[in-house]
Amino acid sequence: MELRHLRYFVAVAEAGSLTVAAARKLHTSQPSLSRQIRDLEEKVGTQLLTRRARGIELTPAGQAFLPHARSVLAQVEAAIEAARRVAHPAKPHFAMGFQIGHELTWMPEALRILRHELPNIDVMISSQYSPQLANALLNGHLDAAFVRREQGMPELAFRPLVKEALVVVLPSDHRLAARRAISPGDLVAETFVAVSDRAPVLRAVIDDYLRRSRINITPGHEVDNVVMGVSLIASTGGVAILPAYAQNFFTPSVTSRPLKGGTPTVELVLGYKKSNKSPILELLLSRLDELVARVSKKAH
Repeated sequence: MELRHLRYFVAVAEAGSLTVAAARKLHTSQPSLSRQIRDLEEKVGTQLLTRRARGIELTPAGQAFLPHARSVLAQVEAAIEAARRVAHPAKPHFAMGFQIGHELTWMPEALRILRHELPNIDVMISSQYSPQLANALLNGHLDAAFVRREQGMPELAFRPLVKEALVVVLPSDHRLAARRAISPGDLVAETFVAVSDRAPVLRAVIDDYLRRSRINITPGHEVDNVVMGVSLIASTGGVAILPAYAQNFFTPSVTSRPLKGGTPTVELVLGYKKSNKSPILELLLSRLDELVARVSKKAH
């Protein structure tokens, strides 16, 4: 198995179409891409996607394979960055972390701002759960991280970025998908995919919302992050309440609907250690308003 197999598979899964992935993302022919996907399925030993009239749909095996493929590619990028950093030690370096899933939205614009002002810096990227990133800030392994406002860490400072709306994520063919909005009471009889304690801030926001809504739900499954949540929803037919950025990982078999009434939100912040005197960190902090504006403009 080669890295290109993983890159091609992830591109197809995200595009939801072999044709779109070939033309817009990979700049290759559709027959060539199809051969690469078949080669990957032969190496894995099972079918990863099903071809439909309007695109592709991941099989349960493909849903399970996707987050691991993304993780491998992210680790390779991190290894490349680490090697470059060692090979060019004279360059100023800056270590930046992203909660899993947010690198797709925030990393390109953050890098654009930093490298426009400081073209010769070496930036190391890490993608992990929010509590792990917060610990890395405390230990000095990261200079800044896009995280939740983790509790019990007085050495850290947090600057607000956005408040992300929570939505109901469910299979596209689910009976509730026919509605424009879904009330929390509609979820009681469904297989509920909950967020685990490895994401304590998000878990607390969801639990508090259900408690205020006077809804008691016993989870059928628990997941550590939104990528795993989307995959599990596609494979089990369950439903979940997740931040809207989970839509970055949807396949055609998964969709979302807003919640009725007051929409709950979870905050995304930029965290850093108060004692960190990095001039690169100072630059990033001075440009946060611009960063938020750029990301907001792209989202609309």
